[in-house]
Parts: sequence; C-alpha cells; structure tokens
Amino acid sequence: MKKIAIALSFAFSALVLNTNAQNKAKKVLFVVTSHDKLGNTGEKTGFWSEEFAAPYYTMTDKGFEVTIASPKGGQPPLDPKSTDPSMATEDTKRFDKDAVLKEKLSKTLKLADVNQADYDAVFYPGGHGPLWDLATDQNSQKLIADFYTHNKPVAFVCHAPGVLKDVKINGSYLVNGKKVTGFSNTEEEAVKLTKVVPFLLEDVLTKNGGIYSKSGDWTPYAVEDGLLITGQNPASSKLVAEKIISKLQK
Repeated sequence: MKKIAIALSFAFSALVLNTNAQNKAKKVLFVVTSHDKLGNTGEKTGFWSEEFAAPYYTMTDKGFEVTIASPKGGQPPLDPKSTDPSMATEDTKRFDKDAVLKEKLSKTLKLADVNQADYDAVFYPGGHGPLWDLATDQNSQKLIADFYTHNKPVAFVCHAPGVLKDVKINGSYLVNGKKVTGFSNTEEEAVKLTKVVPFLLEDVLTKNGGIYSKSGDWTPYAVEDGLLITGQNPASSKLVAEKIISKLQK
C-alpha cells in the first residue's frame, strides 16, 4: 500500500508540475487606462483595484504570465474610490501589500509598442478611466482586432467593454451580433455618473449590434461569445479571468 501511495503522490506531483508548466507558457496582456480625470467633476478616476487584482492573482497563481500595458506607459492611475475600505476584497488587500506587483505596475509598457504576437490573450480591467482614453485609442482598437483575428481571446470587465465602441473587423463592429455585457445603465445611475461619463456603455454596445444582457446590479455576471468575453461589474472580475483561463487551457 505504501508503494502505491508513493507512486500516486509522484504521479500527482508530476501532473501539477506539468499543468503549471503549460500555464507558464501562456502569456496574458493586461491593458489599463492612463486617464485620471472624472470628466469635469474635479475628481480623480483610473482603473478599478478589484478588476485588476482579482484577475491578476487568479491567473498568476495558476502559472500564467501577465504583462501590463497602458496608453502612456509607466504608472497608471488607480481610482481612489476603489481603495475605500468598504470596497476591499481579499484580492485588493493582497494587492495593497504587494510591493513587487506595485513596482511592476509602475512600469507598464506603452501600448503603441505592444504586439499581439507576443501574447495568448488580452484583458482590459475597468474603472471609468477607459471611457475617456482607451475607448478612442487607435492603438487599442488595432490591438483588439489583431488579437481577435489571430484567434486569441479578448476580454473586458465592467466599464472596459466600452473600449470596444469603435473596434471593427472587416468593416463591422466586433460586438455586432455577439452576446455582451458591461456596466449597466442602472449601475451608472446608482453611482450618479450618468451625466458625467462620455457615453453609456450599455447604450453603445446595443447601438453597435451587441446582444446585451445583465444580471442584478452589483452581482457577478459574465458572458462568453466565441473569443469575446465580457463581465458586468467589479464582482464579475474573477468570472472573466476564469473564462480566459478555460479558453487558454483548451
């Protein structure tokens, strides 16, 4: 029995090592905003802590390699509201203490210098910032189209699906005819920013032909349509990450 137990232990260890080796071969690009002004309110914005931290740790804990880029490169702005103790999760608490990740985040690559050929998937965390810069960034639009046309997953959460606003494939909006979700109009109303944001995410996705759906406000919800993965709100971040992992492990 002892020999059998030892053999099973070795077999399990080999399986774990093999799985991690496979995952380490997978590289995911995170694209975060460089925009820090919340319209004309005088308040700050940026990327949302939970939407970055939860997917980052979900992937890296399983051996995936994550590279971070932003339109301007360097240190991206973190939405100060996302650091409020009332918003804290286990992942954001881990992020707050992670000096190594913070150092890495301070040195994001410049988006214009990024090539999809170097990665297996791309993921965009939300926060309101992307609605101002990434939604109109031609480098971002081209990058997403390049990932998609090279049969690689493209994923977005919360406000990040807004960066798909002008992304087209062969003259047609990428979201046209596809199931999508993202920060809902009712959630935007709840945070009283309907009149502040440059556009309402739900409206734009629908206008561009997306088959928009949602769950209850603030509840986890993510949808997948082929290579396109979208999540509704911060609570959906881990769901989106898990869908990316599932795609890359097939």
